Amino acid sequence: MTEEARDPKTITRLLRRCRIGDRASFDALIPLVYEDLKRLARIQLSRWRPGQTLNTTALVHESYSRLAKAQGLEWADRGHFYAVAARAMRQIVVDYARSLYSAKRSGIRAHVDLGQLPDDGPQRAEQVAVVDQLLHKLESLDPEMVRVVECRFFAAYTLDETAEALDISRRTVQRKWQRARAWLVQLSEQPGL
Repeated sequence: MTEEARDPKTITRLLRRCRIGDRASFDALIPLVYEDLKRLARIQLSRWRPGQTLNTTALVHESYSRLAKAQGLEWADRGHFYAVAARAMRQIVVDYARSLYSAKRSGIRAHVDLGQLPDDGPQRAEQVAVVDQLLHKLESLDPEMVRVVECRFFAAYTLDETAEALDISRRTVQRKWQRARAWLVQLSEQPGL
């Protein structure tokens, strides 16, 4: 990794240029963040069984495509970029889970446990799809809580990484993570999900 890639100010400077539609800055940014995006993708995919058809490279490239389409987004800084990247990866992983889940629907609702995904592929896919559906309901109540779940559950960020990505305190992340886990479990047990 070059010295430039390790400098958060370089990344933030490029993101600010991206805001005004500077395509060259976005193209210059990607090589600097590519390894971080691959790490993020590996973390997300490590929760899936071996042999799945979605791989790290495909996830990074698809998220890059989505991020490129989001040019003009008001990137605040490097942490904000990674939070948006985690969200893009969440959407891709959820689409993948839905395709698996719909192909092998068992009719049994997954127990929502944000701490651990089931080992079984169809149950794992179902839980990811259910969590995503619940997050859409939570979005109107507390969007910041949804961002915390995206970082912690989908991107497997630590509390500190989540706090940095969302520019909030570690304590706020802990509090919102605990509330989100309780809220999602409670909502998942209600009929009519």
